[in-house]
Amino acid sequence: MALTNEQLILLYRNLLKARRMDEWVVQAMQEGKILSFYHSCQGMEAAGVGTCTFLRDDDILHTHHRGHGLTYFLSKGGSGREFLAEHYGKTTGMCGGLGGFHCVDTAHGVFGKPGTVGAQFSVVVGSGLACRKNGRGQVTVLSFGDGASNRGQIHESMNLSALWKLPVIYVCENNLYAISMPIKEAYAREDISDLAAGYNMPGIVVDGQDVLAVQEAVSAAVERARAGEGPTFLECKTYRYRPHSEGSKDTVHAEPRPQEEIDAWKKRDPIKLCREQLLGQGVMSEQDAEWIDAEVKAWVAEAEAFAMESPDPGPEVLELGVYAN
Repeated sequence: MALTNEQLILLYRNLLKARRMDEWVVQAMQEGKILSFYHSCQGMEAAGVGTCTFLRDDDILHTHHRGHGLTYFLSKGGSGREFLAEHYGKTTGMCGGLGGFHCVDTAHGVFGKPGTVGAQFSVVVGSGLACRKNGRGQVTVLSFGDGASNRGQIHESMNLSALWKLPVIYVCENNLYAISMPIKEAYAREDISDLAAGYNMPGIVVDGQDVLAVQEAVSAAVERARAGEGPTFLECKTYRYRPHSEGSKDTVHAEPRPQEEIDAWKKRDPIKLCREQLLGQGVMSEQDAEWIDAEVKAWVAEAEAFAMESPDPGPEVLELGVYAN
């Protein structure tokens, strides 16, 4: 679909929101405000933003662990305040401060991530079937990484989705390394999207650094799914700037990841590319871009204040059925 200037600027704003919130969470980890873990998504924002910014609230989303679903969750209408409060273990978080890294917002169709990598492949078949039976034109979106693409459940999931023509969109974020294993040593072909051919569904490679390219590909997949034509597999070629998880070593096998490779990918930073595109098209001015950045920074600061001021869970958490004697 042709995007209006307002929609283009919304994509840019969502990219900035994802980056600034991710930067804040990384800093909060270093300051000891987050006691669990975090998997930064810096450098990979375009996939989630391009996928979710124009989805409907009743479309169903299952995210992966990268950024703890941040880029998808925020772009689908989720609350930055609740996202941060959840990571701070506060009662105002998305899961009452008890879910840690889980993003759940049923009002916006966000049903979180699985406890183990790849388990969501099975779940989306059920979600896709529900979408089809509901008869409202809903779609189910699943995001996962290159590492998860080697889990066996993906084949069962894709086969059933294709057989039943379910409205499922598989979004693979291929950042080349999983944790520290190069995908070229774990998968025999150049493109993971080649898996789609075995299940008679479109398999499309997308520039995962270009939010407009991702949005265009997702828009076509959504239109196809809503029309009852079945699933699509999108592979977003992208790259993470930081280690697999905060505090861990950034390695390829046991050796440090090459800094020159990281620097080369940063030249195609998704925010930089989008900004240049919108400035070049006259969609926004330098002054507009600076104003948006200041607005987003204030938005993150407000979320931080909200999270810090929110209460910790008390004894009432026992009533939620989480614990038992």
